[in-house]
Amino acid sequence: MKTIEYWAARFAIATVALCPPLARVYLKLIELAIPRLRRTAVRNLEIAGIPDDAVIDGTFLSIARTLGTFARFPRINRENIHRLIRYDGLDNFKTAAARGHGVLVATAHFGNWELSAFAHALMTAPMHVVVRPLDNPRVDAMVEQRRALSGNHIISKREAAREILRALKNGDAVGILIDQNTAADEGVFVDFFGTPACANSGFVKLAHHSDAAVVPGYALWSGTEKKYVLRFDPEIPMTGDVQADTQRIHSHLESVIRRHADQYLWIHRRWKTRPPGESPLY
Repeated sequence: MKTIEYWAARFAIATVALCPPLARVYLKLIELAIPRLRRTAVRNLEIAGIPDDAVIDGTFLSIARTLGTFARFPRINRENIHRLIRYDGLDNFKTAAARGHGVLVATAHFGNWELSAFAHALMTAPMHVVVRPLDNPRVDAMVEQRRALSGNHIISKREAAREILRALKNGDAVGILIDQNTAADEGVFVDFFGTPACANSGFVKLAHHSDAAVVPGYALWSGTEKKYVLRFDPEIPMTGDVQADTQRIHSHLESVIRRHADQYLWIHRRWKTRPPGESPLY
């Protein structure tokens, strides 16, 4: 099965690279083959209190765009990257980096999370990217090889802490996806769209330990410009309180998602882990 998955992934990426509109076709086929994805999105939007309208269709379209650009990574370089994306708020990143303690970029499965770090490496400087290894080793190796094409350094989530702290000590930037559900023993519960969600507390603990600046960053699609905008928001101050700082980061993330709801990955069961005594939401 893993061999079939690998060759299917290679075929999909190769054909999308040649014909980007195929990404939408493949995503539609996946949606039809795995109906629980849309069901999860519907439930998430109910929990978040967001009228679904065209949000779910927008979510799948956003994933298709991400796949389309990922397939073209080998052809993207410093000369043509600006056709796909531009900066907004780069000074926020530079100001944070100038402190010399490194930058923790708080990002999410929002907009084009694959292109954001890839583009930043080409337009400014390479960074470190923390990723969870995929279940299929051959697919994982293929994906990591593409992610590193722009010069970024890939850090496996399984052995991340030491490498992250080393990078921050050197004054480097480290991008971490902070938005997924976490087991109760690895996180704290924060208010996310009015409902408790378990968020990994490791991110702010790394910030506290290293004194690194925490800067939200994400690449959002601009329909008017027909390109992405790589946005860095102002640094989020850390107080040293794990609960309060984790909440502050997620409150900021929520505020941005509310403005671009159709670009968030609603197909993930974000509220799966419940506080003690609460019933499952899915």
